[in-house]
Amino acid sequence: MAAVVAVLELGGKSNKDRITTSQAFNSFKNNYILVYSLMMAGDWLQGPYVYYLYSTYGFGKGDIGQLFIAGFGSSMLFGTIVGSLADKQGRKRACVTYCITYILSCITKHSPQYKVLMVGRILGGIATSLLFSSFESWLVAEHFKRGFESQWLSLTFSKAIFVGNGLVAIIAGLFGNFLVDSLNLGPVSPFDAAACFLAIGMAVILSSWSENYGDPSESKDLLTQFKGAAVAIASDEKIALLGAIQSLFEGSMYTFVFLWTPALSPNDEDIPHGFIFATFMLASMLGSSFAARLMAKNSPKVESYMQIVFVVSSASLMLPILTTFLVPPSNVKGGGISFAGSIQLLGFCTFESCVGIFWPSIMKMRSQYIPEEARSTIMNFFRIPLNLFVCIVLYNVNAFPITVMFGMCSIFLFVASILQRRLAAIADKPKAEDWTAMKERDTEADPLNAP
Repeated sequence: MAAVVAVLELGGKSNKDRITTSQAFNSFKNNYILVYSLMMAGDWLQGPYVYYLYSTYGFGKGDIGQLFIAGFGSSMLFGTIVGSLADKQGRKRACVTYCITYILSCITKHSPQYKVLMVGRILGGIATSLLFSSFESWLVAEHFKRGFESQWLSLTFSKAIFVGNGLVAIIAGLFGNFLVDSLNLGPVSPFDAAACFLAIGMAVILSSWSENYGDPSESKDLLTQFKGAAVAIASDEKIALLGAIQSLFEGSMYTFVFLWTPALSPNDEDIPHGFIFATFMLASMLGSSFAARLMAKNSPKVESYMQIVFVVSSASLMLPILTTFLVPPSNVKGGGISFAGSIQLLGFCTFESCVGIFWPSIMKMRSQYIPEEARSTIMNFFRIPLNLFVCIVLYNVNAFPITVMFGMCSIFLFVASILQRRLAAIADKPKAEDWTAMKERDTEADPLNAP
């Protein structure tokens, strides 16, 4: 897989796949990718060790579950508010806030006290919301502010996903492993390393980024902003569809994160977690590399090929259900990965490559459909149903058999493909109303709330 990714990235681009860009754009892109990679390193280093750290502090599954729920719940409640402030207070400021809240969250991991860890989870939840909205909002606004062509944006997206969500994830996994197992620095060490990377990234942001805002014209009233975002989603079917597609796909993706380990080791087989994770990340890099080529051409459009991607991802998560029925289960405890496990692993890698295509593609669609004025606000609105769903899944994770969970994800992804088909059908229709016209109309209808 690594060989295929290398060929795709380095060797295989013909001249017609290449987009000619300017020197100014390339240095802008590389600066963003550097920052994004440092931010993602701060995130990826923590991931594999959160559960492990809590269990070394002596907490059971129920307590740990509550901490995880607190993280997603905080992202849903506080994260939405803090993330929306980015449009008003500035996106650069929001990115710096991400670094600070996440560094504080890392510091709390040193305490074995439940309350302190809970505070850390809440801070982490807020940080996650900022990570997935402020950076992208800053990039899109800055890209157009500097007068770069809109097609170049997809280059930055796919490269940032390739490096930040693929390469960095693998390196972070190996580095975390090295700190904990080889140097025996204990399960808190990856969190300290993460804080260092975040601090470096923060220094780069402070020294090289300029500030940009969504809609500085209005009185800085959060409620008005929420109302505006809700109106934008309700009045433009394209934004509503995009939000639904994103929630369905990401909901399945986060559920998959909790499910792949028990799915591959139903009888406590000894599976190489780090190695499998690295393989997943390679699959995701393969996807984003493939997406870069698809987006460099004018056809097929993002809206059309994503239909196929969702159908393929839906089918790949059906595999655990099919293997349950078709492959006789082994009752041997321990041992290596089973035959059924190997088949599922193939399916999971397929799913991960779909994830690799999904990220840059959804970013491209968001940059086309979401109005600049409320970009961060609307993006955080999209994350509300997602976080709610993940909380419900986590809360009931032991209530359903694993096949039911996979079946549910598979259905979600199939629904996403149907919605994507609808989006493709209406993609070329003009926008229902311009954002400013909509706001003027709201003010006329409700003169009391006029600024």
